[in-house]
Amino acid sequence: MSSFAAPTHLQSTTPLSSRPRLPSRNPSSKRTVQCHIFPSSQNPKPLKSSSPFKPLFKTLAATSAATLLFHFRSLHSLSGSGGGSNSGGGGGGFGGNGGDGGGSGSDGFDNFWRKLLSPATANADEPQNQDWDSHGLPANIVVQLNKLSGFKKYKVSEILFFDRRRWATVGTEDSFFEMVSLRPGGTYTKSQLQKELETLATCGMFEKVDMEGKTNPDGTIGVTISFTESTWQSADKFRCINVGLMPQSKPIEMDADMTDKEKLEYYRSLEKDYKRRIERARPCLLSPPVHREIMQMLRDQGKVSARLLQRIRDRVQKWYYDEGYACAQVVNFGNLNTKEVVCEVVEGDITQSNIQFLDKLGNVVEGNTQVAVVKREMPRQLRPGQVFNIEAGKQALRNINSLGLFSNIEVNPRPDEKNEGGIIVEIKLKELEQKSAEVATEWSIVPGRGGRPTLASLQPGGTITFEHRNLNGLNRSVMGSVTTSNFLNPQDDLAFKLEYAHPYLDGVTNPRNRTLRVSCFNSRKLSPVFTGGPGVDEVPPIWVDRAGVKTNITENFTRQSKFTYGLVMEEITTRDESSHICPNGQRVLPSGGISADGPPTTLSGTGIDRMAFLQSNITRDNTKFLNGAIVGSRDVFQVDQGLGIGSKFPFFNRHQLTLTRFFQLKEVEEGAGNPPPPVLVLHGHYGGCVGDLPSYDAFTLGGPYSVRGYNMGEIGAARNILELAAELRIPVKGTHVYAFAEHGNDLGSSKDVKGNPTEVYRRLGHGSSYGAGVKLGLVRAEYAVDHNSGTGALFFRFGERF
Repeated sequence: MSSFAAPTHLQSTTPLSSRPRLPSRNPSSKRTVQCHIFPSSQNPKPLKSSSPFKPLFKTLAATSAATLLFHFRSLHSLSGSGGGSNSGGGGGGFGGNGGDGGGSGSDGFDNFWRKLLSPATANADEPQNQDWDSHGLPANIVVQLNKLSGFKKYKVSEILFFDRRRWATVGTEDSFFEMVSLRPGGTYTKSQLQKELETLATCGMFEKVDMEGKTNPDGTIGVTISFTESTWQSADKFRCINVGLMPQSKPIEMDADMTDKEKLEYYRSLEKDYKRRIERARPCLLSPPVHREIMQMLRDQGKVSARLLQRIRDRVQKWYYDEGYACAQVVNFGNLNTKEVVCEVVEGDITQSNIQFLDKLGNVVEGNTQVAVVKREMPRQLRPGQVFNIEAGKQALRNINSLGLFSNIEVNPRPDEKNEGGIIVEIKLKELEQKSAEVATEWSIVPGRGGRPTLASLQPGGTITFEHRNLNGLNRSVMGSVTTSNFLNPQDDLAFKLEYAHPYLDGVTNPRNRTLRVSCFNSRKLSPVFTGGPGVDEVPPIWVDRAGVKTNITENFTRQSKFTYGLVMEEITTRDESSHICPNGQRVLPSGGISADGPPTTLSGTGIDRMAFLQSNITRDNTKFLNGAIVGSRDVFQVDQGLGIGSKFPFFNRHQLTLTRFFQLKEVEEGAGNPPPPVLVLHGHYGGCVGDLPSYDAFTLGGPYSVRGYNMGEIGAARNILELAAELRIPVKGTHVYAFAEHGNDLGSSKDVKGNPTEVYRRLGHGSSYGAGVKLGLVRAEYAVDHNSGTGALFFRFGERF
């Protein structure tokens, strides 16, 4: 019996970056693998190319275990660059080169591949001269190929395929059309046409194939290819194996002078070799549902035919491409004359991963970052021994980008020249500068004498930041910032923060992911506790200064959850508008004067508190962006535990729980250009405190991140609070409009805050609001109705509410 070879053609796809495609290598005797990098939004339909590759076929030696092989040309995929932002990390593109792979049947496949990949059979891809010769024959007559002149160049006007079994002409959608390298409008010599016929006749797809021409009045010829499709006995079993890293067998060439007995022994030895090859091969990753689908195809078809094998090939490869296995290819069908069809797949096994550091000119240099830091960010699916998957490559981009150490990231799969069928994953990185500093300035004008500003009243302010990252190549960093509204007199409101970050606390090779952070700080914020309620005249503001040190450890359990715990020691000072220490809240008297007999601002009653407490929080964030809309869930639980150290020996337990759900109300197809779904947001927040509670740490209600439609703290300040909110988001032309309703309640605990600032400043302790808005870039423009007063107002806010 015969073993057969047949071509296959792969779809030309859009890479994830915009670099020009690299030229393909010349074919060699090695089996080759092409990696297809599909954007995540695409559902590729492989093997239906508008520009098929040239077919390359050669005859195989006869064997009792018939096989059919598919050929894939090697192409260099594009490599992309990463950096910036990409859904929380890992922006940029993605790409890669092909990989080696293949499989052989039970006879002389090494010799077959050497012949198959020889560039000598490139017919249609050879450069064609635009000049052509008229056939010089009467019109509308059938001409055999051997009757054509060997000195002329014939222009082919059309190509027809005629199926002898069906006795009908097949359309261009038939899978056999992809096997022909001739193209309508092309110019070919007699030898090229004969070589094309020889290629089709020896590929094994046809029991018989003929080619003839028909003359046209304009001097061109039409080509008709008549064929009888090859068939094999029916099969009731299907097996898929991975032959990517298996060495090619090198059988002894069959001597033409062999006796029948010697030929029989030769066939048997090849069959035994192929069976041993099948036994040594690893099972492929093909899912059981697809396996059952192919089994049903075999049962429905009856006899195994060339078209059926092409359908099986298409279905298998489509599954691999849909699942992200961009380098997987079907290379062979074996055991065609048995009850079991064996599908050999080169899946793209990763043999090694290389990390390279590049300078600004793209030259390979020795990087400052230790390689172990990068390797620990690589997904397990991208390590040697795994099958290359494009989603794992994208995850590597996001993970490495999240380090914040690189300006450009590339993840490129390429063929392993030493291990046929293997893939080498190359990661190319360009490091950011280790040291950086920035200055952001702003100018403010304060009223001078008579309320008029003068040149001397200009106040230069701003922020100075500096950072030294990647110390010792282990991603350790020192960061600092200084902020003031007046650099000429900074002692009034100087704020600073200096932080040291030490990742990989347990060692860079330890899978436990803990980061130590130590910081010292000084900040000033306006306290919302001392805020007037509806109808109350303006309350003199109280500023809260905090200075101290903080040490915490953050442990990442997964990409979605983390746990932070540490110690905070700080000094809190309350001040009035003149920066004087203010131990009590202030009120405006009817006479216009200011009384300082309000609620105490500190626990000690002196305007200055010192305390130490433990702080911890656990966060679980499963949200994601779906076509620009946030969907999923987010939970945060935080606890502050006083240690009884400091002013008045404060001992307390302050706890908060926040639950937010983003419900997708409509199923949409994920991908660039597709509309986002409408989303329903449900939000709940509870805060409570047991023990000593200074007023500056009381929970406040009201404001853009509490209950919209109210000023900060306008509803009340309490020991325990509950906030509930609902928001419906409807996508509209690149943005979304939304409607919301919110409620906040002090649960009757306002009176338990020292001095009861809620009652002193005539606040209700509960309130609701409702309204609607539209998202304009980073700005939320919304109209909210304050249910307590029944009035509404238009607000412009930055950022997200949830």
